[in-house]
Amino acid sequence: MTEATSCGGVVIFRGKILLLYKNIRGRYEGWVFPKGTVEPGESFQETALREVREESGVEARIVSYVGTSQYTFHAAQEEILKSVHWYLMTADSYYSKPQREEYFLDSGYYKYHEAFHLLKFSNEKQILETAYGEYQKQKRAGLWGFTEHRG
Repeated sequence: MTEATSCGGVVIFRGKILLLYKNIRGRYEGWVFPKGTVEPGESFQETALREVREESGVEARIVSYVGTSQYTFHAAQEEILKSVHWYLMTADSYYSKPQREEYFLDSGYYKYHEAFHLLKFSNEKQILETAYGEYQKQKRAGLWGFTEHRG
């Protein structure tokens, strides 16, 4: 078994969550969070911010670390164990532009219950629950509005 590490972001703007829709040559791949592989010399935070920017066009800021999800998949005759490190992020607008080269055909910000039902993978649904809980906690404490509206 080969191990791989990726990082990604749960971007929330004004209470709505950024999702990307992936479709490879007409085959439904589902709604997902932006994420990708750590490049040599990159920190996990740098990878997460770069992948969000590349896959969605969003210039996000990290608010906090959310946690790790793991799953296995098969590629080229081998089993791969992937660990994904997730960060709660904020943005300055609802702008997003899906990266066509990575087969993302749509993107947008959705209310929590919409995002939860759109997400294809259960591990991403669990990350959403954790990230949104942290968002609500910070919002109640008056911390979220400060980070969201500065600059």
